[in-house]
Amino acid sequence: MNIEAFIPCFIDQFYPETASNFIAVLERAGCNVHYNAEQTCCGQPAFNSGYWKEAKTVATKFIADFEPAEVVVGPSASCIGFVKNYYSKLFNEDETFLRKSENLSSKIVEFSDFLVNHLQKIDFGATFNHKVTFHDSCAGLREYGIKNEPRILLSKVQQLELIEMEHTDTCCGFGGTFAAKFHAISAAMTNQKVENALKTGAEYIVSTEASCLMNMEAYIRKHKLPIKTIHLADVLSSVK
Repeated sequence: MNIEAFIPCFIDQFYPETASNFIAVLERAGCNVHYNAEQTCCGQPAFNSGYWKEAKTVATKFIADFEPAEVVVGPSASCIGFVKNYYSKLFNEDETFLRKSENLSSKIVEFSDFLVNHLQKIDFGATFNHKVTFHDSCAGLREYGIKNEPRILLSKVQQLELIEMEHTDTCCGFGGTFAAKFHAISAAMTNQKVENALKTGAEYIVSTEASCLMNMEAYIRKHKLPIKTIHLADVLSSVK
């Protein structure tokens, strides 16, 4: 299957190794992966901050970049959920681009959803000898609708022990610009999330959302806590 890889901004700028591992897992699954180096942001940051005109400009380019693809796969339910759920709002008065956005929406898929439900491939021979706990991102759980898929994939990783934390479905406190505009509230939410993870005895917090991981990692480093964060793609690519 021919796949067009969508690498979100956070991963492109801060976690390039995760991008490489994401592509490596897709290739291990038998996909022919292409990366369009001209791709940029999906427009979500501008949209969430109220800059819909600017978001529309970015979204127009995003559609043009990915329109020819058979299937678009990305390692972020937040970005892909935005394309699926909100491009129709951006282009509701533009019939041509509304149709284009609907076409793209039908073929853009989140990484774990694609592996489990589309390819039906869940074992990649990965080994990760650590205790982990899983963080359900707000966008992944509520906007895109993934929950079991990452856990199914983790269950096939050799030597990995998954321990569920309390309130796994509560927000980590990031929320894009929310973390900057309401720092005190955000920090309290992050504290609660990380403390719940620590209670499990896990060595790593795993998620499908790089922005959540970055937020929690900053808190963990600031307070020198004995836990790390890692993206699902990095775990699945861990082969001895």
